[in-house]
Amino acid sequence: MLNIGEKFENWLNQAQAAEASDIHFMVGHPPITRVTGRLDPLSGIEPLCSEDTQGLAEYLMSEAQYNIFQKKKDIDFSCRGGEDIRFRVNVFYQRGEVSLALRIVPSQIKTIEELNLPLVLKEFTHNAQGFVLVTGASSQGKSTTLAALVNEINQRQPKHIITIEDPIEYIFKDDQSIIAQREVHSDALNFPRALRATLREDPDVIVVGEMRDLETIATAITAAETGHLVFATLHTNDTAQTIHRLADVFPASQQNQIRAQLAGSLLGIVSQRLIPGRDGSFVPACEVLINTSAVSNLIRKNDIAQIPLVIQTGANVGMISMNQSLAELVESGRISPEKALAYSLRPNELRDILIRIS
Repeated sequence: MLNIGEKFENWLNQAQAAEASDIHFMVGHPPITRVTGRLDPLSGIEPLCSEDTQGLAEYLMSEAQYNIFQKKKDIDFSCRGGEDIRFRVNVFYQRGEVSLALRIVPSQIKTIEELNLPLVLKEFTHNAQGFVLVTGASSQGKSTTLAALVNEINQRQPKHIITIEDPIEYIFKDDQSIIAQREVHSDALNFPRALRATLREDPDVIVVGEMRDLETIATAITAAETGHLVFATLHTNDTAQTIHRLADVFPASQQNQIRAQLAGSLLGIVSQRLIPGRDGSFVPACEVLINTSAVSNLIRKNDIAQIPLVIQTGANVGMISMNQSLAELVESGRISPEKALAYSLRPNELRDILIRIS
């Protein structure tokens, strides 16, 4: 009879063969994979029992992690499966039973070209200082885009890069740069403390895995103002909402100051979502905001409602609206018009664009 480690290796091999992005383990179900957005149970495997999910959680976690899980009832961490596979893992309780969600992290970091991202994103990596945000909902490829930007610097510039992550996902190999990767809870107590310490560690580039609180946002903006290139992610749906979210975190008395700081330090915002393509893969659609003098003035005046119009007319400096990106994907045949409209925040506007290009 196979032990839990051997069972896990078998499940993992099946998931890899199916090119799954995620694996879910829940009592009463066989392991369930997500393949191009679709949930499929692994074939030929009996539904899991309490001992299976409990045993798998204990197998994947250290004793310290398991103690935290027992106290807090859920935990995030990363781990390795075999030689070349890493996972981002969340273990949680539901209806009194242990469940696990594993995101498979590719061992190879893809380039901006391989990810089919706008090449204008490379321009952000050429700056010595400033603030770059990669935004979008959960599971929309933000970490993958961030890794591509960091590796673009790593392969071409002699920089000291420090990342703060929870948990560490992609593992970077030093090339032209040296890279220190700090994981919250194991290498650092929390994001704010780690970010403050980073300013004393002689970084050129700082990468904040996720900005979750006022102190982290404030410190990241200050770091960008004081001679560092800062990359970070945020859970927002478009570029205008991102600017609102950054300011609204702060008390009303501080928001004008934050807008002024952001207007001066922001380089750009990339808002992305993954669209199911005609070939069964996911295709990235990206809205790109470049902080021109016009954008900077709108941020200072809190006239954020005008930013979408500036993006639409800013193609000459590399700006791309989400609808423009979706329309280009439809025109190239990579996604269907129906999918484009379903993922657009302004479908009526997109419908007009699609009529014009058809």
